[in-house]
Amino acid sequence: MSSLRRPEHYSLDEYLALERASERRFEYRNGEIVCMSGGSAQHAEIAANIIAYLKTKLRGRSCHVYGSDLAIDAPGGRPYRYPDVSVVCGERRIEEVDGRDCLSNPVILVEVLSPASASYDLGVKFEEYKSIPTLTDYILVAQDRPYVIRRTRDDRNTWRETAFESLDATVHLESVDVNLDMRDVYEGLEFQQTAED
Repeated sequence: MSSLRRPEHYSLDEYLALERASERRFEYRNGEIVCMSGGSAQHAEIAANIIAYLKTKLRGRSCHVYGSDLAIDAPGGRPYRYPDVSVVCGERRIEEVDGRDCLSNPVILVEVLSPASASYDLGVKFEEYKSIPTLTDYILVAQDRPYVIRRTRDDRNTWRETAFESLDATVHLESVDVNLDMRDVYEGLEFQQTAED
């Protein structure tokens, strides 16, 4: 009879001590510590493409685009989270959590999905991000094929979901009135053709 190894349970104080002592980034998820560094080349390429695209499209506006180094203060996901891309427009509100700068008023958050994090990003993390009052667009991007999910909050605080599955598609980001072209999201990447293609 074999025994399954249970994941270690860490206190919030142990997590914060690790974050302060390490060059890497970690998220604290209900007692588990998850490393957020070291993604695939596709993951890095997609995140860089989105950052570059949004910086260009939002130039001249009072908006700021950030990568995964800036933590987000999500009331439902303490102490903070690290999205792949975040956007804030207007006044930037930075909260300090245990010595770390955390953006508290993003309007857009982007997560590039990986096999290890996809279900978490689609479920629990989305619930945590929904607790941010200013968040309007939550974008989830597959890295193995052209596939983007846009979740948008309307003025009744209801979320709508739309999926985009073609390189010819355009994802409209309502919070900043910008179209995100799928070809630009996936620039520099090639996908394997399947028998159905």
